[in-house]
Amino acid sequence: MLESSVLESRLRRAAFGDLAWAHAPLTSSGTPKVRLLSAIVLGAKGRYAAAATILGELLQVADPVVASLAGSTFASHRRQLGGHTVARGFDGTALLLASRAANRLDDSDDSGDPDGLDAHGAMCDALLGLAADNLGLARVPAARRLAAAAAEVPAGWRGEVRAGWVGAEVELAAGSPEAAVAPAERAAELARAHGAGRHTIKSDLVLGAALAATGDVAGRDRAVGLVENALEAAEECELSSLIWPACMIGGNIRAELSEKYRFRAAQVLHRVLLGADPVGRRIARESPWVPI
Repeated sequence: MLESSVLESRLRRAAFGDLAWAHAPLTSSGTPKVRLLSAIVLGAKGRYAAAATILGELLQVADPVVASLAGSTFASHRRQLGGHTVARGFDGTALLLASRAANRLDDSDDSGDPDGLDAHGAMCDALLGLAADNLGLARVPAARRLAAAAAEVPAGWRGEVRAGWVGAEVELAAGSPEAAVAPAERAAELARAHGAGRHTIKSDLVLGAALAATGDVAGRDRAVGLVENALEAAEECELSSLIWPACMIGGNIRAELSEKYRFRAAQVLHRVLLGADPVGRRIARESPWVPI
């Protein structure tokens, strides 16, 4: 049995680091933070049922920071299956818990977590989650306001990267793809600067989608390279939650390969749904965002 500190360090590397690991030591026991990190990695791999069991328990812990982060993570997993309305409930709970945690801080508090697993990170995650939920529900102005509120929270590198994703998605939803490129570029730069493999993959997908949407030929060519490399990295690390979206983006950019991409997306989604809890499977089947 690994010591808690060693286990946490290895899980952080899997969740937020360079992805240079074969099998992360996932566990449903240990400290709340260890279990939270396990759930984050499980979700990245598309193992939503296992993650849901852990997150449901963490939502009940006394620490409002961990409970809030669990709520935001649960919401993210529901969103990944197309359940923006369900996710909004979890994000609302996460925001309430994050507000409680923030009220405990004072001006002298400097105990920030390097990856934003702290009160400020929890607040930023909840606000950005709510922004993403509203985007999925076609409420662009509300999403923009929530994203702007999140930008005021000093949440560290991870919050800034996620803010870049949401900021780009807001502009894409608003019909301004040119304005989406800058926040997507910033997210990709920050993710790479911090050696965050999973976040780099997601950032490149967001940037690729933004560049392709501009209609610029050079941008499209760059987008193809970004998305293909991101898909290859996601496949190598078995990040099912990113593989099928990468395939969908790739199919939209390269019409001549759309059938190939959509077939691979369907394969991965089938596996993901086998590893989802019953609620997750129902959400995916009812969602207009998930191509089942």
